[in-house]
Amino acid sequence: MKLTMTCIAAVMMATTAAAQDHCGGAGAGGQWIGGTRPASDITLADAHREQLALVLGDAPYVGLFSLSDTTSVRIEAAGRGAGDPLIEIFNAEGGIVASDDDSGGGGAARADLELAAGQYCVAMKSYENAPMSAFMRIGRAEHDALTDGTVETPAATTDAGCDTARPFGPLGTAQSVAVDETAYWSFTLDAPTALTITAQNNDADPAIKLFDNAGTQIAADDDTDGLNARIQEITPIPAGDYCLNVGAINDTALPIDISIRAYDPAAALAALYAKGEAAPPLDGSVDITPLGTLDTRLRRDVQAGNDTVWHTLDVPQSGLMLIEAIATSAQDDPWLVVYDDLGRQIGQNDDASAGNLNSMVTARVQSGTYIIGVKQIGDDKTGFIRLVLERYVPAK
Repeated sequence: MKLTMTCIAAVMMATTAAAQDHCGGAGAGGQWIGGTRPASDITLADAHREQLALVLGDAPYVGLFSLSDTTSVRIEAAGRGAGDPLIEIFNAEGGIVASDDDSGGGGAARADLELAAGQYCVAMKSYENAPMSAFMRIGRAEHDALTDGTVETPAATTDAGCDTARPFGPLGTAQSVAVDETAYWSFTLDAPTALTITAQNNDADPAIKLFDNAGTQIAADDDTDGLNARIQEITPIPAGDYCLNVGAINDTALPIDISIRAYDPAAALAALYAKGEAAPPLDGSVDITPLGTLDTRLRRDVQAGNDTVWHTLDVPQSGLMLIEAIATSAQDDPWLVVYDDLGRQIGQNDDASAGNLNSMVTARVQSGTYIIGVKQIGDDKTGFIRLVLERYVPAK
């Protein structure tokens, strides 16, 4: 019996480890969207795959799927009742391929992408960290859609579309132009190229769409970076002529900072670390400040701006860890995220309670090293955030 129980424990540990290996740890605890791995190959699926999930607090529900060949996929999440889901899509290495909040229309999330063969993870969260039940659906472009998609963004110009697009310039060029002045841009790729396209101005709330020379939409995005937009094509798209449509949800008269450049994996990773969307490595390549060992309680004042400031914390034994990020002035709006040493997210929070902008993460943890990121929400904010860290041990 002892041998049998040992074997069972070993199998359970191996199964858990395997589950946590999905998408570099971002898919820990994930469920195959089709129930099994073979049934979750969307390239071969006869119809879309769908799951109804319950999301509690800031712990995401993760759906897993695979592609046996390059495939145009549609990934959607629609809440029941007042649920407002947002989604993040990770590749097998844990890099974020895309994220979305409201592109499905009516608070639903949606991403239409062409993805290379491989395994992917979709993390679905509640926008307000409130309990939510929601449907997740993954299928090919020709399968039935769960959402209607957002209405075409008005350009508020007399542009006729891509036929009258304004030349953008070579890769690496940037423009700062209002939608009222120019809503369509043309550019040419001389060779197959992976791309990063960004449109930034929170007050304007930009939305972007990328088309090929035949007028086929390749990708679209609205709110990947707060209210800013980003298209990231990590699989090189063919050489040829392309058209970019830039719209503004809030104000078409405001200038939008637009960039079209070759995709840089190192820069993409650095951007994820700066946003707090992924944990930095503990190899010295990213500036991380050690906080020491959390025996009972620690306090540290941290100067933080819009880029995440990183710290490590050592927990000597299992128990409950509580971390608060407290504003030290009325202008401060802290945001907090916690990862384990493998980069798996333990918790994330913006506004822990009504009436203030302070953030708090509470989690049951094992002994080990944890990575804590704090930043400010809002354009060009900087100030001191007070980190308060406490550890509670189980009663005997």
